[in-house]
Amino acid sequence: MIALGQFLEVLIGGLMSGVLYSLVALGFVLIFKASGVFNFAQGAMVLLAGLALVRSLDLLVAKGFPLWAAIIFGIGFAVVIMAITAWLIERFVIGPLVNQDGLTLFMSTIGVTFILEGAAQMIFGSDAYPLRLFPTDAWFLFESHFPGGILVNKLDVWGGIIAGILVAGLAIFFQGTKTGRALRAVADDHLAAQSVGIPISWIWFVVWLVAGLVALVAATVWGTKLGVQFSITFLALKALPVLIIGGFTSVPGAIVGGLIVGAGEKIAEVFLGPYMGGGIEYWFAYVLALAVLLVRPQGLFGERIIERI
Repeated sequence: MIALGQFLEVLIGGLMSGVLYSLVALGFVLIFKASGVFNFAQGAMVLLAGLALVRSLDLLVAKGFPLWAAIIFGIGFAVVIMAITAWLIERFVIGPLVNQDGLTLFMSTIGVTFILEGAAQMIFGSDAYPLRLFPTDAWFLFESHFPGGILVNKLDVWGGIIAGILVAGLAIFFQGTKTGRALRAVADDHLAAQSVGIPISWIWFVVWLVAGLVALVAATVWGTKLGVQFSITFLALKALPVLIIGGFTSVPGAIVGGLIVGAGEKIAEVFLGPYMGGGIEYWFAYVLALAVLLVRPQGLFGERIIERI
């Protein structure tokens, strides 16, 4: 007999974990939405941003800076690093390949992945570095209604708040700003956008910069959760089913897809794991993604692509 309190605890924990997946998936959506490129380097960008932040924090604190000042300067330094990275990628990788097919661009992001991983660890170090920007203890909620209460991690709650702010900010950016509208025009048709005077190189720099800032936000949360280390790059693989379920072109879809993946894998692991040998959460998300692909290939919130023949 499954207790209601246990089910709610697993469900809430899964939803919160899903929000953290969504923070990584948002970077993929931004690049794909604006350029049609699947950015395999997003996980490496999270690693680079996290290393730049945590190493600058450690240095500033060691120099005697107050923690609040070290955090401000550390975040500023990481933003500068991501801006330089965005410019280098646009200038030397994406820009020269602007009119190439999608597969060529995708392969170029794989190359960028290995360059960023190697450069980040060569410059900032390859150890596991703890990052403590958010509280990691737990709340016990509804203790009067359920025996022992429902455990909720404060870090997961912070992740949910940050994801909500990001989605609202990106929605305003895409819908209410001139640059956002230009990004959408470039996504629809590169050549048409160029013909009306939209500077493709500037637009792609902006979108890579925004994806880099999203990677920095994801790094602050995941770095607090796991520490900043090389394994954080594998979050890119965890974001894949989130993207497939939510849709590659939908910012809200990245959040909904993350919630579905997080809740589904946790519920499956806890309640089906004892009957199926455990380890379900490592592959269950991909089963969900496959099921969505069979029914709706563009994802739950993805745009239908209609081509005239």
